[in-house]
Amino acid sequence: MTASFDSAKAAGAPPFAGAAPKGRLVRAFAARGIHYGWAVVACTFAAMLATAAAMGAPGVMLAPLQAEFGWSNADVSAAMALRLVLFGLMAPFAAAFMNRFGIRRVVAFAIGLIVSGIVGSLFMTQLWHLVLLWGVVIGIGTGMTALVLGATVAARWFSARRGLVVGLLTASNATGQLVFLPMLAGLTEAIGWRAALTFVVAVLLAALLLVAFVMRDRPSDVGLPPYGEAAVLPHVAVPSSMGALLMSPLIVLKEAAGSNTFWVLFLTFFVCGFSTNGLIQTHWITLCGDFGVAPVAAAGTLAVIGLFDLVGTVGSGWLSDRFDNRRLLFVYYTLRGLSLLYLPFSDFSFYSIGLFAVFYGLDWVATVPPTVRLAAERFGREKAGMVFGWIFTGHQLGAASAAMAAGASRTELASYMPAIYAAGTLCLLAGLLALSAAKTEPVPA
Repeated sequence: MTASFDSAKAAGAPPFAGAAPKGRLVRAFAARGIHYGWAVVACTFAAMLATAAAMGAPGVMLAPLQAEFGWSNADVSAAMALRLVLFGLMAPFAAAFMNRFGIRRVVAFAIGLIVSGIVGSLFMTQLWHLVLLWGVVIGIGTGMTALVLGATVAARWFSARRGLVVGLLTASNATGQLVFLPMLAGLTEAIGWRAALTFVVAVLLAALLLVAFVMRDRPSDVGLPPYGEAAVLPHVAVPSSMGALLMSPLIVLKEAAGSNTFWVLFLTFFVCGFSTNGLIQTHWITLCGDFGVAPVAAAGTLAVIGLFDLVGTVGSGWLSDRFDNRRLLFVYYTLRGLSLLYLPFSDFSFYSIGLFAVFYGLDWVATVPPTVRLAAERFGREKAGMVFGWIFTGHQLGAASAAMAAGASRTELASYMPAIYAAGTLCLLAGLLALSAAKTEPVPA
């Protein structure tokens, strides 16, 4: 076959000589001038979309669990906050596991873990069951398929169009958490929360089949260079012992912690998680209920946020390939802060929350592509996954803080507004902090 693809030419990369694609499916794509990296992206998109349904499910479970078991908002929020913490803490170790065992095996194991946690929760009767299954089991499983998966796929398979790929995969994860909510809310209201979770299990099993047949670990495994490059890259040695494997993220953290860029991205991503997953995603339906908005209608608003997030995040990926990523982060955090500070002054009518959904949705996780690109440029291709994993840990620590703080505010003060004001103010500060990141730094040896 020919030595180059049209896609590589379009990316401005030189043709790669001597490539010999391996596998019937890979050769079928090559015969049509399509780099197999795009098939891996599509598979990753579907897997992250499915696991995002599990991440978004607690948003419709909060009120039913309180009604059925008598648990308080703070009790349920604490269990969900543990899930968010583990979701973040698993990210750097998930990147290490992907380096050692391969993306396909790790993603398949993670989906199986999530399915087992959800199935077990169908039979729970005690609060500790909720903490164990949704806090620990599902927290670990979803953490292994979080945004670090998209960052790892983008760094391994793409040199050109990397920002666009990160935007697509980030949109998959974030949008999936929101667009499934109206369906889950409808099932919960009509049949019960167990029926909604059964639907999530079916979606996850379908994604598992796709991963088994389509996912590949590295371009070199199928005889291809990364998209936009000419040469097949050799494998980089990874620790063979489990002890060394578990230590590798800590070693990378120690190296990254000496960089100004790392701490700017870590702290701004803490604010990102505080102002999205932990606050709005977890508490939005209950917040709207305080103003007389029905659960299905509130979930529909989250779906609108998710749809506009798809546009905003993909657009952010395109912009991050072309403009100063520090300035993009300044714009994104500032706009998000203004949208949150607007919310307490709205009357939660159809038009006011619709306006909020559009404006806030465009910026839901538009911060991810610039953050991933800055991390990859600063720390290099092989370390990018683990470094971004630690940055993402900051995101989920922020999300957990917001989930607990907002739940406590609702329980003790009968209002979410103090948490809304705090999130908006932190976003404005994060925008200013993003500008302080060094414009360029050498990649460490």
